[in-house]
Amino acid sequence: MKLIYVVIDGMGDLPIEELENKTPLEAAETPHMDSLAERGKTGLMYPVRKGIAPESDVAVLSILGYDPFKSKAHRGPLEAYGADLEITDGDLALRCNFATLGKEKRIVDRRVGRDITTEEAAKLSEAINEKVKLKSHPAELKFKNTTGHRAALVIRSKRRFLSGQITNTDPAYSRVEGLGVARTKVEMILKECRPLNDTEEARASARLVNEFVDKSHAILAAHEINRMRDKEERLSANLILTRDAGSSLPRLFKIDARYGVSFACLADMPIERGIAKVANLELIDIPLPTGNVRMDSITRVKKLLHHLPSFDCFYIHLKGPDEPGHDGKPHLKKQVIAGVDRFFFGNLLSKIDMESCVLCVTADHSTPCKLKAHSDDPVPVLVAGSKIRGNHVKRFSERDCEKGSLGILTHGTELMPKIMSFFKSR
Repeated sequence: MKLIYVVIDGMGDLPIEELENKTPLEAAETPHMDSLAERGKTGLMYPVRKGIAPESDVAVLSILGYDPFKSKAHRGPLEAYGADLEITDGDLALRCNFATLGKEKRIVDRRVGRDITTEEAAKLSEAINEKVKLKSHPAELKFKNTTGHRAALVIRSKRRFLSGQITNTDPAYSRVEGLGVARTKVEMILKECRPLNDTEEARASARLVNEFVDKSHAILAAHEINRMRDKEERLSANLILTRDAGSSLPRLFKIDARYGVSFACLADMPIERGIAKVANLELIDIPLPTGNVRMDSITRVKKLLHHLPSFDCFYIHLKGPDEPGHDGKPHLKKQVIAGVDRFFFGNLLSKIDMESCVLCVTADHSTPCKLKAHSDDPVPVLVAGSKIRGNHVKRFSERDCEKGSLGILTHGTELMPKIMSFFKSR
């Protein structure tokens, strides 16, 4: 018996007028996921809880069974760990974006138009590591670009521990009860990093981040890469935004030991890789997404099938629909979802025996096109395979799954034990 747990990043959405008041998932042609919904059990799930529009790290932790309010997990250290940066307790780690800064500290674009190449980002990162020297507190840094506009930063003090109790410079995200939470309707102005408590560790950390942002901005603005981008009328990658600071990796229970199974993870983004490493999932390397849904899906199915005999359970994170959600492109999001159904599930289902598998499909969060940000809306979930009986739902969508026999899971932490109970009982 095998468990295949597929999480489709940002797939959830809200009805959109452009799609005849359907969500992108409802509007997409998804015969393979529909067939799974028809033969399995369906429901809706709040990835964390109602009222929390989670960042990806918070959502993934929750749907893997970790209470994000108790785990003391912060995205910065997990992102850095997933990017293979060295991090020890007392180091300050942050998730970063290359961004475009305009006049009067106005952020023109948080992601540099999504067109910064890996080669460009690597050269800019090299310049930052070579030229930024921190003076406000004795410390050294390591900055690393990961995928596209994304990056991670680790600052190590030469004298004392640093503290993750500081605010974001990225205005699109705030911290609620220690968790990273997406904000909507915000003014896109670069924020100053401030301490969240009255300790020298937090004050030193905030000073270091502000110094890093200022000095890296000066270096990036003058870099030949950005001079070339300006000539080509592309947005300048002249700013590093920081968020979700932390000063230690979380101590998470080991999923394999908790459930008595061997568990592997196929994920390409640093945050999911970092979580997998801490949770003791066997990390199977897969290439970064190319943006070609067909190619990316086929590659991931081949990797999964190759390793299928070696592990009991698999967690697979598919990035696809999140970006068009952030960019407010419902038709593209619909196309991406249809592509995932056709090329990932179409290839997978033709090559596995559903009588000897339990397959769960869901999303880590909703990314509604009209918000261009994560929301707290519930996401659809299905569990099918083996001898699981259907619940008369014909389609896999937000509206249809609400009628399913799984009901509404009010906390994402409910899902993992439920999946494992189906898996263990077969």
